[in-house]
Amino acid sequence: MGQCVKSKYRITLIRRRHMMQSFQCFIILGSYTNLRITYLLVLPRLRMHSFAHRSELKQAKRIVVKLGSAVVTRGDECGLALGRLASIVEQVAMLQNQGREMMIVTSGAVAFGKQRLRHEILLSQSVRQALHSGQNQLKDMSVPVLEARACAAAGQSGLMALYEAMFTQYSICTAQILVTNLDFHDEQKRRNLNSTLHELLRMNIVPIINTNDAVVPPPVPNSDLQGVNVISIKDNDSLAARLAVEMKVDLLIALSDVQGLYDSPPGTDDAKLIDIFYPGDQQSITYGTKSRVGIGGMEAKVKAALWALQGGTSVIIANGTDPKVTGHVITDIVEGKKVGTFFSEVKPAGPTVEQQTEMARHAGRTLASLLPEQRAEIICCLAELLIEKKEEILNANKKDMELATTLGRLSQPLINRLSLSTAKLNSLAIGLRQLAVSSRNSVGRVLRRTRVANNLELEQITVPIGVLLVIFESRPDCLPQVSALAIASGNALLLKGGKEASNTNKILHQLTQEALSIHGVADAIQLVSTREEVEDLCRLDKMIDLIIPRGSSQLVREIQRAAKGIPVLGHSEGICHVYIDSDASIDKALDIDSKCDYPAACNAMETLLIHRDLLRTPVFDQIIDMLRTEQVKIHAGPRFASYLTFSPSEVKSLRTEYGDLECCIEVVDSMQEAVDHIHKYGSSHTDVIVTENEETAEQFLQQVDSACVFWNSSSRFADGYRFGLGAEVGISTARIHARGPVGLEGLLTTKWVLRGEGHTVADFSEQGSMKYLHENIPVPQGSFN
Repeated sequence: MGQCVKSKYRITLIRRRHMMQSFQCFIILGSYTNLRITYLLVLPRLRMHSFAHRSELKQAKRIVVKLGSAVVTRGDECGLALGRLASIVEQVAMLQNQGREMMIVTSGAVAFGKQRLRHEILLSQSVRQALHSGQNQLKDMSVPVLEARACAAAGQSGLMALYEAMFTQYSICTAQILVTNLDFHDEQKRRNLNSTLHELLRMNIVPIINTNDAVVPPPVPNSDLQGVNVISIKDNDSLAARLAVEMKVDLLIALSDVQGLYDSPPGTDDAKLIDIFYPGDQQSITYGTKSRVGIGGMEAKVKAALWALQGGTSVIIANGTDPKVTGHVITDIVEGKKVGTFFSEVKPAGPTVEQQTEMARHAGRTLASLLPEQRAEIICCLAELLIEKKEEILNANKKDMELATTLGRLSQPLINRLSLSTAKLNSLAIGLRQLAVSSRNSVGRVLRRTRVANNLELEQITVPIGVLLVIFESRPDCLPQVSALAIASGNALLLKGGKEASNTNKILHQLTQEALSIHGVADAIQLVSTREEVEDLCRLDKMIDLIIPRGSSQLVREIQRAAKGIPVLGHSEGICHVYIDSDASIDKALDIDSKCDYPAACNAMETLLIHRDLLRTPVFDQIIDMLRTEQVKIHAGPRFASYLTFSPSEVKSLRTEYGDLECCIEVVDSMQEAVDHIHKYGSSHTDVIVTENEETAEQFLQQVDSACVFWNSSSRFADGYRFGLGAEVGISTARIHARGPVGLEGLLTTKWVLRGEGHTVADFSEQGSMKYLHENIPVPQGSFN
C-alpha cells in the first residue's frame, strides 16, 4: 500500500494480483473533503513484444510520452507553450485515470530558464541604468548569450512546478526525476532508478523525467545505439528509448513538430508521410535539418525508435504542435487511429492502403484510356463470371451467413442484406450487361462544341472523377455493381466492405480482377482488407477524390463527419413517405408494396400519411388490416393518436428510419399539408402520392423537393437497376453533382479542350485583330473525343 498526500487530497492505491498473473486489478480510493470515489479497473499485464498493428495499441498499459523541445517551447524559443502543454497534460491525465501507467519525458527546462534569466538580466540592467543616469532610459540594453546549463538550472524547478499545478487539476500527483547517461551505465544507479519508477507507478503517480542538463557531460563517443544493452543518452529521444526498454514499456509516443517520418525532408516536392516504418527501411529515407530548438533531429529519433522497438516497445512519432490535433493526438494514438508514423517489426502480407490507392490510380488511368468497347467487354466478362462461378460465390456467402447467425451481431434486416441467392446473381448479371451497353457512350463523350473564333474550337467532354472510395455494409452484391460502374466510367476504385461479408467480398473481388485482367488493368479496383478504420481512410484527402458510403444512416453520418477534405456522395437516411389522398384508389393503395416488399431497403416506406377524410372508412380499415396481415408494427403520429381511444404506441420521432416491418401512420388535412410534413420530417429520398386526381398528383410531383417523387407507384422503384441504369453506387439526396440513384453519369465529370493555332488573349483585346464568335457547333449523336 502506498500513499501520496497533496494538500487536502489523498489517494490510496491497493494492487491485487490474480492467481493467473494475466491481469492486474487496481482499486483506487480517492477522498476530497466529503467526496469519495471508487474505480475498479482491469488491464492486461505487461507484454514482452511490440505491437504488430495500430489497432492493438488500445491494449497498451504502460506508456511513455516524450515531449520534444519544439512541442513545449514557444515560437520565440523563450518560454513555454502553455496552452499546448495543458492539452497534453489533460490527455495524459485521462489515460492515467483509465488505469494506464503514464510517464513523461520532457524538454523545456532550458527554454523556461532562458525566459526567467532574460527577465532578471533586463530588470537588473534597467535598475543599474536608472541609478547611473538618474532617469529610466533603457536604450541600448542587450542580453548576453546565456549558457544552456545555467538556463536549465534556472528553469527546471519552474517547469516541474508547472506540471505539478496542471496535473493537480485532475487529482494526479507527479514526481520529478533527473538523470544523466551515467545513471544508466552504473549498474547500482540503474537498479535504483528502476526501483524508484516502479514504486511511483505502483502509487499511481506520473513520473516527469528529464536529462539533468545542469550537469550533463558530453555524450560518450562511439557508444550511440549499439545493441539492446547500450545506448548513449545524448538527448531526450535516446533517454525516452532507454527508459522505455528499461521499464518494459508497451508504447513510446514521441511528439515533435512534424507529422511523423517522411521519405524525404518535409516540405520538399513529393515528400510522403510514412504510415508504418519497418527495421531495414532506413536506406529509403533522406533526412532533413534538425528542429529549430531540438538537438537530436529526425535521424536521432528514428535510431532511438528502432532501438526501443528492438527492445520490445512499440513507437509512434507524431506531431504535437498542430493546433488542429494537439488536443487529442495522444488519445487518438492509443485508440489506434492513423496518426504519425508507427514503427512495427511485422510487415503486412499485402500492400498498405496508400500503396493500394497508388496502384488503383495508376491502373485507373489506363482503364480510362481504353476504348469503350474494351470496357464493355470487361463488364460482360464479369457478368459471365458471376453465373459461371455461382457455386463458389454461394458457398462463400454461406460461410458468412453461418458466422453472422452464430455470433448474433447482425439484426435480421442486415442478415437479409448479407444473403445472396441464384436469383440475385442472375439479376446482377442482367444489370451488368445493361451497363455494358450504356458504357459504350460514357468516357470521352463530347457534350458541347463551340467555335470561339475562327480556327479556335472548344469542346466539353466527359472524363472520370479519379479515385473512388466506396464503403459498404452487409451487402456483398454491392461489390460487382459498383465495380462495373467504376469500369464503365473509367474510375479507379477502393472497396471497403464489412467484415461480416469478408468471404463473399473476397471471391467477388477476385472475379472482378479476373475480368479486368483481360485488358491488363487488374489493379484498377482494390479491396481494402487490412485493419484500416473508416476514419483513417477518410483522411486520405490527397489520394481519394470521392467517397460513396452504402449502408446505415449512422455509417453515412460518420463518414460525412470524418471526411472533411473529401466530397461524400450519399444520403443520411431513407425516410420515405406514402401519402394516401382522399381521391385514392383503394386497390392501388393496397397493391403498392412500399413497406412489405423489402423493409430493410433505404427506399422502403417509413411513414404513411392518410388524408383525414379516409379515417373511419372502409378504405382506412382495409389499409390497417393489410398492414396487420403483413405483421407490420404500427406507430401512431401525434395527430393520428388524438383520433383514437386506444392507439398504437405513439412515435418518439417523426424522423425515424425503421428499416424493418414497422412504420408510422399520421393524419393530414390536405395534399399541401402532406407536402409540408414531408419537407419537415423527410430526408429528400423518395416520396409517393396515391390518388386518382391528376391535378393533385401533378402539384405533389412539382412541389415535393425530393430526389425521387412518384405517383401511384411503389417507392421501391427508386433503384438504379429499375431505372435502367444497369446498377447504382447508391442514392444521393444531395443537390450538387448527382441526385437520386447514381449510375454511370453520376461518376463522370467534365473537362474543357481548346484547339487553336497559336491564338493569344491579346488577339481579342480592343486593339486586337480578332473577335469572339461563340457559335455552337452541333454534336453528332454518340460523338467521342
